[in-house]
Amino acid sequence: MTTIPVSSQELAINGGSPVRATLLPYGRQSVDEADIQAVVDVLRSDWLTTGPKVGEFEEAFASKVNAAHAVSFSSGTAALHAAAFAAGLKPGDEAVTTPMTFAATANCVLYQGATPVFADVSADTLNVDPAEIEKKISSQTRAILPVDYAGHPADLTPILETARRHGLVLIEDACHALGAEYGGKRVGSLADMTVFSFHPVKHITTGEGGMVTTNSPQLAESLRRFRNHGISSDARQRQSAGQWYYEMVLLGFNYRLPDIVCALGIQQLKRLDANLERRRQIGAHYTKAFREVAGIIPPAVRSGANPAWHLYPIRLDLEKLRADRAQIFRALRAENIGVNVHYIPVHTHPYYRERFGYRGGEFPVAEGAYTRLISLPMFHGMSDQDVSDVVTAVRKVLFHFASAQNG
Repeated sequence: MTTIPVSSQELAINGGSPVRATLLPYGRQSVDEADIQAVVDVLRSDWLTTGPKVGEFEEAFASKVNAAHAVSFSSGTAALHAAAFAAGLKPGDEAVTTPMTFAATANCVLYQGATPVFADVSADTLNVDPAEIEKKISSQTRAILPVDYAGHPADLTPILETARRHGLVLIEDACHALGAEYGGKRVGSLADMTVFSFHPVKHITTGEGGMVTTNSPQLAESLRRFRNHGISSDARQRQSAGQWYYEMVLLGFNYRLPDIVCALGIQQLKRLDANLERRRQIGAHYTKAFREVAGIIPPAVRSGANPAWHLYPIRLDLEKLRADRAQIFRALRAENIGVNVHYIPVHTHPYYRERFGYRGGEFPVAEGAYTRLISLPMFHGMSDQDVSDVVTAVRKVLFHFASAQNG
């Protein structure tokens, strides 16, 4: 079989044949027969929610990330909200976080009536810059919320030092970073609270779902009550004790994760290490393949970090291309490569602009990166052919749009 060089292929967006016949999504869940059977078994049991599978999932998860406690929630956003509550955030307080994230990270601060204060990111990893955090701390600051962007751990050592020096709670948003390592330790036991997500595009899935890990028994108890209407016991505990009486001790929410999906999570967790290994193989393949492609800046990996590769976000070196990000994006989509963009900086969303008066330009590193970012498909169920298709399509499109001095 003869392969046509990318230099002589017409782009699909211009009428040529696409690299793939069907769309390859940027992320996708992997569910096997053992997962399905585990869910069916719970459906046939006495407990569909607040039952034994919840604690089983939490204990297995805590062990996996070397944390003392894990508390499950109905979504990653619910988990973030609970962490903000447990941190004691209230009206008049501030929490420093990053603009380079999904809106939920900042929204959880607003849910508590507090104010998210953004700090710009580092140019290499696009994680929040510890030096910028320091500049944003005020007498109203109560917490710091770094995000492990794309699965690369934030620079936790200086951030933790800042938190301790100022008496702040450190909430690590690790929704991208299950299985990532920082300084040889797995993310999940390094911050006061660490938040994870089990959305279908993540390393393991429960459909929707989230988890907060902590080494503090006091924080763990606060988290458990918050997810259960603020009630100090759950239905299974009361049934086991033969009691009906319960007390609501704080204003909480119904953020519980049912046994049905905890059973799925238990099975998925068994494959986490294999999922991580596959994602790291794909990331290494991409980085090697794109190292010499003009117009691409692969994601950076800092010494001492072992990313989990939730995303593989390339940045376009637009000075070497005859196109902007939107043109490259559309061209890759036409090749049936399901690229995406992560993220629109939070402060540029209309809600934040109108409420806080942001106009753009406040965080130049994050905003500059946004105009160049494209997330390539990255999920552990990708085949070698899928990975090859992505590389072929990226080379094809970038070669077409390469400027004359790089062509």
